[in-house]
Amino acid sequence: MTDQRIIIEMGMGNDLHGMDYQKAAARAIEDAIRHSTLPIFETTGLSHDQMRVQVTVGVQDPDKIDTNALAAGLPRGRATVTAVKGGLNIPNPETGDTAVVATAAVEAFLTSQTGKWKRA
Repeated sequence: MTDQRIIIEMGMGNDLHGMDYQKAAARAIEDAIRHSTLPIFETTGLSHDQMRVQVTVGVQDPDKIDTNALAAGLPRGRATVTAVKGGLNIPNPETGDTAVVATAAVEAFLTSQTGKWKRA
């Protein structure tokens, strides 16, 4: 059966002084999932294990992201994380610091639910 996307949420995270892409990415993912709730699981009895979670994180240096660690930190579903070039680096010439901004898109998928629901 084909998976159907049931939700997509976006988030942003940053690390202002450590230039830590991993920390910024984790914060972006947390920001995205804070904006959503999926009551479908409680109301239908579906297991969270049936949900596939696909996360895309954008940072200026994707090679510095441990995608497995980010996936392990997700609270529900079978998760994969992909890091791509994106986000922002914002240098501060006065201090030499670089603020790192990461963006994240968190998508959740279930197998097709077509025909499994009836209007009351």
